[in-house]
Amino acid sequence: MSIATEINRVVDSLNCSGCGLCAQFEGVTMQLHNGFMRPVVDPEAVSRTGAGELAEFRASCPGIRIQAQRGAGIYWDPDFGPVLGAWEAHATNAIIRHEGSSGGVLTAIASWLLDSGRACRVVGAAKDEDDPSRTRSLTVGAAQEVRSLAGSRYAPAANAAAPGAASTGTVFIGKPCEAQAVRRLGQERGQRPVILSFFCAGTPDQRATDRLLDELFAETDADRSRPLCDMRYRGHGWPGEFTAVAADGTTVSTSYSESWGKALGPTVQWRCRLCPDGVGEYSDVTASDFWRATPDGYPDFTDGEGVSALLARTPRGLEIIREAEKAGVITVTPLRLDDLRQVQPYQHERRDYLVPRRTAARLMGLHTPRMRGFGAWRRALARPRDSWRQLRGSVSRLRRKFAVDWPWNRSLKQGGRDRGGAGTGPRRG
Repeated sequence: MSIATEINRVVDSLNCSGCGLCAQFEGVTMQLHNGFMRPVVDPEAVSRTGAGELAEFRASCPGIRIQAQRGAGIYWDPDFGPVLGAWEAHATNAIIRHEGSSGGVLTAIASWLLDSGRACRVVGAAKDEDDPSRTRSLTVGAAQEVRSLAGSRYAPAANAAAPGAASTGTVFIGKPCEAQAVRRLGQERGQRPVILSFFCAGTPDQRATDRLLDELFAETDADRSRPLCDMRYRGHGWPGEFTAVAADGTTVSTSYSESWGKALGPTVQWRCRLCPDGVGEYSDVTASDFWRATPDGYPDFTDGEGVSALLARTPRGLEIIREAEKAGVITVTPLRLDDLRQVQPYQHERRDYLVPRRTAARLMGLHTPRMRGFGAWRRALARPRDSWRQLRGSVSRLRRKFAVDWPWNRSLKQGGRDRGGAGTGPRRG
């Protein structure tokens, strides 16, 4: 079997997360197709890859297998994975804290690793300068440039495609699926990048961003035929608003609850709905939103200064956090995992529903990634009624998905390109 065949099998089974790992191999690029990043294969170029590259791909692709990271002597939490230490944290630099989505800790740590000579490059995601409504992967080599990576981008990106992403000397910042791809590929090639990740609820469809922008600008006089001057999903305070600035200076915004909760969140791709690792188990350091709950148990999104939950996954990650605190880069306070569990219920529930969602996929004739070590069956059997509802709902969702995606998958196998490719998107206005 060739890499091309294996890639197409992952994509056709809706198991592709768009992480970008494929593009580390000759003849594969990542492009935006129907709202998500997907690999496009040049059959002639990829035919030059051999058995070694195929073995690397199979060992590294999150669409093929995911293994819980239970390191020797490291506590493994059933919801949050390996934990050597947990803290509330934020950047000490007020500007970085303000620009970050929740405390700026990953930006601060990455900047410090570069500035101190512990790394030579940082890979992350940033707005596209030509069209800020799009997101692109970016590699920077100076500490002051890392600020361009600050803030969440709730949109498709393929950070694992970046040259050198899995190399020693790299600080890689990416989604949990990207962290896995880079960690596994680095291990296969004898490389040790520093990996920073974050809690992830899934990758939304790029077209959801476009629709939200159209709605927000609908009652203004802004010219939507021209690219935006700026657009951010969050940041500039916590939790931060979705904000866009048109070419003529017209500014529109909406709350995090409206942008993520109503417009973006419901459009996440199928692969994300059966992901066992939304918490970055393969990273050295993971950050997440940490907020206070209201008396009735709902998140309190009152505007304020951002605070992250910060988890050390590996001895290397623990050392980085301790040294960053000692250097005055971040401020940390010990955190109880049960307090984090209270404000991150989705990460608990997604692991509860792994079995019914995977079963639904198999009933539809799809392969699913191999998943080991997450206790999925025990969790599903503990909630039989909820599991049954998830199974029925997932079958219905996949029936709708097949109607939309199956013709696209066939064209992808032929190397076809979506007419609304990266940087253009659907017609606006």
